[in-house]
Amino acid sequence: MAIFDISDVRMAGISACVPPKVLSNHDYGWITQKERDQVIKTIGVETRHVAEPGQTTSDLCFQAAEQLLGELQWERNDIQLLIFVSQSRDYIIPSTSTILQDRLKLPKTCMALDINLGCSGYVYGLSVMGSMMKATGLKKGLLLVGDLSNVTSAYRDKSTYPLFGDAGTATALELQPGHAPMQFNLQTDGSGYEAIIIYDGGVRNLASKKSFATKKYGEGIYRNRLQIALNGIDVFNFSLREVVPNIKATLKHFHRELPEFDYLVFHQANRLINETLRKMLKVEPQKVPYSLREFGNTSCASIPLTMVTQIRETLQDKPHKLLLSAFGIGLSWGTVFIETEGLVVPPLTELVVMRDE
Repeated sequence: MAIFDISDVRMAGISACVPPKVLSNHDYGWITQKERDQVIKTIGVETRHVAEPGQTTSDLCFQAAEQLLGELQWERNDIQLLIFVSQSRDYIIPSTSTILQDRLKLPKTCMALDINLGCSGYVYGLSVMGSMMKATGLKKGLLLVGDLSNVTSAYRDKSTYPLFGDAGTATALELQPGHAPMQFNLQTDGSGYEAIIIYDGGVRNLASKKSFATKKYGEGIYRNRLQIALNGIDVFNFSLREVVPNIKATLKHFHRELPEFDYLVFHQANRLINETLRKMLKVEPQKVPYSLREFGNTSCASIPLTMVTQIRETLQDKPHKLLLSAFGIGLSWGTVFIETEGLVVPPLTELVVMRDE
């Protein structure tokens, strides 16, 4: 199993940015009032921040990073690694991380790379960046994580449209000898890759005229093959089957106990899934923060966004032990235990500057 720890790497700060445009599921006219009420109750999403045409994930991550670097007062020439985790990159080629390296005015000595992951992306991103820093001695890095899921959500698909929000985040990591290790357990099951998928537009199925044809896939579910398809039952069953055993295996391996953690921060899948997981673990509600109601499911940005919007002040005030659990598209999932101290967490910011094309 991919269970391992990374010592001497500290989370120095975390920030988040969302688009200013807000949509309310109370106004979702494709379905009836009764259905709207049921959707809001079940998935737990009332409003979502969504990007306007021309706004990108990298714009959101750029603003989050600018804000965080200002708060940390880091010298940009000291940043040696930038990792961009997203499924909504700027272009097919080149990598978006290289564009962000230039926009952020980081030195040419900075390594930059993209990781194509969704729901599990934040935990996986921490593992990749932490491992690289520990193995190489790189002292400072920026992990930029976010997605624009609404770009590919069909308005007439009630299984996806009310669920997703857009967000970008920035996390600063630094090498600090003696800091408590990050402890990981990462897993994958590609046999379930069709549970959340966009069928056309990649190399396997190139975009064609047929890709744009809208078809009915169920009652209230119309989309084309360039829009996201989500099998809710498969995702629900996968989450309940795999997440809790993953957490328990991680606890057992590292000789930890669930009550020692101040917060358990889940990927914000939907309220039904997350509340079921919380009850399976017998964790009290006050230890499981939610950002779903105001921001929806923001894919790989959901864990850091929840930290910034729900527990920001307490994270800044004192040390914390956190259990982060991410799961979804891939299928891919994982847990990480981290300990924070002196964490810099600026308030949530809304995107104010669009990049000129």
